[in-house]
Amino acid sequence: MLTEVIATRYVTPLREGGSLPGIVEGDDLGTYVMKFTGAGQGRKTLVAEVVCGQLGRRLGLRVPDLVRMQLDPVIGLSEPDQEVQELLKASGGLNLGMDYLPGSLGFDPLAFEVSAREAGRVVWFDALINNVDRSWRNPNLLVWHGELWLIDHGATMIWHHNWAGAEKAALKPYDASDHVLATFGPDVAGAAEEFAPKVTEELLTEVVADVPDEWLVDEPGFDSAEEVRRAYVKTLLARAGVISDNIRIGERTEDKPSQAPGWLAGKLPRRAVK
Repeated sequence: MLTEVIATRYVTPLREGGSLPGIVEGDDLGTYVMKFTGAGQGRKTLVAEVVCGQLGRRLGLRVPDLVRMQLDPVIGLSEPDQEVQELLKASGGLNLGMDYLPGSLGFDPLAFEVSAREAGRVVWFDALINNVDRSWRNPNLLVWHGELWLIDHGATMIWHHNWAGAEKAALKPYDASDHVLATFGPDVAGAAEEFAPKVTEELLTEVVADVPDEWLVDEPGFDSAEEVRRAYVKTLLARAGVISDNIRIGERTEDKPSQAPGWLAGKLPRRAVK
C-alpha cells in the first residue's frame, strides 16, 4: 500500500498542468506534486496515475514515488487565486502526491540523447497503458540527474471511461508515430522480450491493490471496488499479450504513406520511413 502523508503547506500551483496540480509540503518533510480529486478530470485520473505509475516502477522504469496524501483545505486559505481556493475546497480528504524532483528539466529531444533500448522500453510501456500523452507536443518526461523520468499518466487506459468496450479496446494497436521518443529508433522488440513476461496477473493484482477503495466505489456496472480492480487486471493482462506485435511507429501501409509528422523525416529508422 502507498505511504500516507498529510499535506501541511500549499506552496504554489503548477499552471502548466491542465488539472492545476500544486506543489505541497508533507508532514514527513517531503515536497510533492499533488493531484486533486476535485480537479475537472475526476478521480479516474488519479486511479490511472497509481496503476500506471506503480506498474512502471515495478517494471524498472523511473517514475517518481507516489503517496496517498490527506488534504485539509484550510492549508490554502492564504492562496490568493480563487480557482485554487475552489479546487482545494473540492478536494478535502484523500488525494495523490508525487515526489517532487527539484531541479529537474522538461525533456527536449533535441538536447537530450536517449538510447534505442530506453526509448523502446518507454514506447512499449506507453503502448501497454495506451498513453496518448507522451507526444512531441507534450512529452511528460523529465530529465533529473542526467536520467529520464516518466510523469503524468492521467490520460492513459482510456477504456476505463467505458468499461463496456474495454475488452475490444485492449486489442487495438498503438500508434507511436507522434511519440516523443520515436526519433531515437526505439528497440520495441527488445523491450517486449524484457517486459512482456513480467506483466503477469500476480504483478497486476499487486499494482491495482494500491488504488484506494474510495476512488473505485460506485463505479457503474460493478458491485465492489475489488471487482473494478479485477477489471483493470483483466484488461491490462489481455493487452500485454498482444501489444508487442501491434505498435506502429510511422510505418506506411499498402494504401497510404507514413503517418509520422514531417519533423520525423530522416530521423526514424530506415524500415519506418520507406
